[in-house]
Amino acid sequence: QVQLVESGGGLVQAGGSLRLSCAASGRTFGSYTMGWFRQAPGKEREFVAAISWTGGSTYHADSVKGRFTISRDNAKNTVYLQMNSLKPEDTAVYYCAAQRWGSFRATMEVDFSFWGQGTQVTVSS
Repeated sequence: QVQLVESGGGLVQAGGSLRLSCAASGRTFGSYTMGWFRQAPGKEREFVAAISWTGGSTYHADSVKGRFTISRDNAKNTVYLQMNSLKPEDTAVYYCAAQRWGSFRATMEVDFSFWGQGTQVTVSS
């Protein structure tokens, strides 16, 4: 079991940056593949990025590739999402997700067993 708590969301102007953090409980963080998803109003939750349990492999959705970067610090039990060049269409609630020994190329909600409560990101034009 792992509990996830996101932070770092907020209001930012288009072109700006934010860094989201997701702190995980437990002593087995290093065995979890971690992911970020987002859900905009009226839309389904969508995959953003994932990172392998060692941090050596990452996978980003085409919509954020080159602008967002997922990373992790296993010593701090934390995964990050650095978001640059933000656009109004990035506005959404961002969720952290975890799956023990999962694939870093997993992109579907069902691939992840544990979820945080989400943090709101709003990008103004």
